[in-house]
Amino acid sequence: MNEKKFPEHFAWGAATASYQIEGAYNEDNRGETIWDRYCSIPGNVLNGDNGNIACDHYHRYQEDVALMKSMGIKAYRFSIAWSRIFPKGFGEVNQKGLEFYSRLIDSLTEAGIEPYITLYHWDLPQALQDIGGWSNPRMPEYFLEYGKTVIHAFGSKVKKWITLNEPYCAAFLGNYEGRQAPGLRDFSTALLVAYHMYVGHGLVVKYFRESGCDGEIGITLNLMGRLPLTQSPEDVAAAARADGYLNRWFAEPILLGSYPQDMIDLYQKKGVRLPKFQKEHLELMHQPLDFVGLNYYNDFWVKADKRWPIDFQIQNPPYVPVNDRNWPVTEKGFYNMLMRMKNEYGVKKIYITENGTSFPDVVSMEGKVEDGGRKDYLHRHLDILWKAIQDGAPVEGYFQWSLYDNFEWSFGYSSRFGIVFVDFSTQERIIKESGHWYSQVIAKNAI
Repeated sequence: MNEKKFPEHFAWGAATASYQIEGAYNEDNRGETIWDRYCSIPGNVLNGDNGNIACDHYHRYQEDVALMKSMGIKAYRFSIAWSRIFPKGFGEVNQKGLEFYSRLIDSLTEAGIEPYITLYHWDLPQALQDIGGWSNPRMPEYFLEYGKTVIHAFGSKVKKWITLNEPYCAAFLGNYEGRQAPGLRDFSTALLVAYHMYVGHGLVVKYFRESGCDGEIGITLNLMGRLPLTQSPEDVAAAARADGYLNRWFAEPILLGSYPQDMIDLYQKKGVRLPKFQKEHLELMHQPLDFVGLNYYNDFWVKADKRWPIDFQIQNPPYVPVNDRNWPVTEKGFYNMLMRMKNEYGVKKIYITENGTSFPDVVSMEGKVEDGGRKDYLHRHLDILWKAIQDGAPVEGYFQWSLYDNFEWSFGYSSRFGIVFVDFSTQERIIKESGHWYSQVIAKNAI
C-alpha cells in the first residue's frame, strides 16, 4: 500500500490534563480544587474514585518524559493546575507550583518534546468556587492574574498556549447537567459561566498580544456533529438546536464575534436568564487567534424531546459501532467538522488537541495490551485526517488523547483512553499495541 504522508514538521503529540494524572493533591501547598470537592461527595464519581494519586505524574514526570521520548512523541499538551500556582485562586503565588512545571518543561525540552500548555482544564480552585466560581463577574480578572503569572514564568520556554479546554464541558456539564464539577444544575448559571470564561479568555489573549509574547495562543473547543435521528422535521430541528447548544454557542463568539441568534431566541422563549452581552466583551472574545484546537471524539444522533430548555435528547441508531462509553465511531464526522471549521468559520490553523477512544483494556499473559479496537479507531481517524488535509484543512498537528490511562472525571478509573496502560495499584506503565502503532506513524510521518 502507498504511504499517506503528512505535512513536513507536522506536530505529532499526546495530551493529558493536570487533575487527571498528577496526583499529589495535598503536597507543596497545592490548594483544593472543585474536582477534589466534587469527588468527595458520594455518588458523583463511579466507584468513589478520585484524583488524589491518579498516575502519580507529579513524582514520576521524569519517567513519563523518558517514555514519551522512547515513543517518538514530538509534542506534549498538558495543563497547569491553577491551584498549584494560586492555592486560593489569587493573591500570593506558590513558588513550589511554578518550580514543578519549570522542571517538567525543562525535561521536555531536553528530550526534544515541545510543550503545549493549557491554562485551564477544568480544575478551578475551590476557594474561587466558594465565591461563585465562573459565575462571579470578577472571575475574568482572576483568570488574567493567573494567566499573566504563568505566561511570565514560562514564556521564554513555551511557545504554544491554550487559554481554555472545552468550555462547553466546564460550563454546561459542570453547571447545568451536573455531571462534572462543581456539580450545579442551573442553566442560567451555566450560560453566565460560559460568558465569563470567554471574557477571561479574551483578557489573556489581549495581554499576550500587548506584552509582545513570542509564540502562539489559541483555544480548544470540542466540536462534534449532531445528526437528526430521522429526517422528520422535528428531528431535523432538534439536531439544529443540539448543534447550537454544543457547537455554535461556543464557536461563534470566538470565530464570528456574536452569539447565535436562534439559540438566544430559544433560551429567551424558555425563560432562561441570559448574560448581559456587552460590546466590549464580544470584542475581547473575537480577537484573532493563532490557532484553534479541535477536540473530536464522535458525532451523536439526536431526536426531538421535551427536555427543558433544549428540546432534544441523544439516541444512537441501532447497529452503530460504539466504544465502552456507548460513543459511536464516526470518523466521517471528523472530516466534516474540519471542513466546516475551514469553510464556515474561516479558521486558518488547526491543531487536533484531542482525539481518542476508550476500551476495557487488559494485560495479556505475555504482558502486552492488545487494544485492536483503539488501533482501528486511530487508523480510521488519521486516515480521514490525511484526506481532510489533502482537501485543504489547515491542520498542523495531532495530539492523541490520551498518553495514559488516567482519572476520567465522573467515570473514574473505569474508562481507559490511554495509548499507555497504567496499573493503578503499582503505577506500572505498559505501551499498548495502539501506542506502538502510533510510534510507527510518527517515525514515518505517514500511515
